[in-house]
Amino acid sequence: MAVEFDNTSAAEPRLWESYAHQFPVRDHLIYLNHAGVAPLCRPAAEAMKRLSDDCLNYGSLHYGEWLATYDGLRKAAALLIGSEPGEIAMVKNTSEGIATIAMGLDWRPGDRIVGFREEFPANYFPWQRLERKGITTTWLSASDPLDRIEEACRGARLLSISFVQFLSGYRAPLKEIGEICRRNNCIFMVDAIQGLGAFPLDVRECNIDALAADGHKWLLGPEGCGLLYINRALQDRVEPVEFGWTNVAHYNDYASRDTTLRDDAGRYECGTLNTIGIYGLTAAIHFLLEVGVERIAPEVRFLADRLAAGASAKGYELLAERRPENSAGIVSFRKPGLKPEEAVRKLRTAGIIAAPRAGWIRVSPHFYIAPAEIDRVIDALP
Repeated sequence: MAVEFDNTSAAEPRLWESYAHQFPVRDHLIYLNHAGVAPLCRPAAEAMKRLSDDCLNYGSLHYGEWLATYDGLRKAAALLIGSEPGEIAMVKNTSEGIATIAMGLDWRPGDRIVGFREEFPANYFPWQRLERKGITTTWLSASDPLDRIEEACRGARLLSISFVQFLSGYRAPLKEIGEICRRNNCIFMVDAIQGLGAFPLDVRECNIDALAADGHKWLLGPEGCGLLYINRALQDRVEPVEFGWTNVAHYNDYASRDTTLRDDAGRYECGTLNTIGIYGLTAAIHFLLEVGVERIAPEVRFLADRLAAGASAKGYELLAERRPENSAGIVSFRKPGLKPEEAVRKLRTAGIIAAPRAGWIRVSPHFYIAPAEIDRVIDALP
């Protein structure tokens, strides 16, 4: 059944048509698992193929170009989030980025953290683990009112929250929380993986001190290559936990034994980087910058709203109410008597990719999917 839905709020209702050719996955599937592992956009895949062919034919002859791509990723990421290139470190994944902050700060017994119960384990376990060092955590709900967050922040040393919650799709009011953290001299850490690439984010405007995100979800890049933003002021307070030859200022001088750290976020990079992943992620971010994240966001919300409305009309229970100020690209729903795993299997046989998560069916469309495809998904829901 087709669900009528007003798309007048979207910036460009047919944006997907302009970029459909950049997503060959559309020839095979209706892909609704960008909150899990997204398909590569064509520019990312082509960039990695170019490097693969270059290595096949020339080995490391063009190593200088690899180094230029490292700098290119820092610059592209800085443009995406409103930071400086020197505040970007390349990491394996979101978990490594968060752990760098959690393990690198000089914690003292009696310090307190503000965390959130609904978080993905990557943004939960590191803070929970610190309790063995005498650190306490005030656990809130991500949807708690701002005055409750303000109260919890008083006297806390750090607050860590996801830009978008992985199951409910709740999009946090980062600007308001950042202002609370600033007033209370509390470090503001953001797990951005479920929103970065789909929704605009400016670390300066939001007073964010540190941010981590992997490339394989809404950024449309590869797995195993992520970003850690850490502002200049915080870099002097967070020690590198992993230490190898590239953390130091003179890492190109192999005879040097000087362990002076690099003067930027590169101090958190330990050893050889994921070069092919960096090629792919750089291309993916440039692609998103070309499209314009400010144009992508309303399309993602529109498609997710359409899915939510259609599922609800077919008798599914929605995990969270969708509101313009806090909805994102994730929708989770369920129906009594229907196992999510079985529903996802049935959708897969129809060429539709969703995910079972914690007793719910989770769908997460990106901007390049057509509204008509969303209607096909609704029709296919068991």
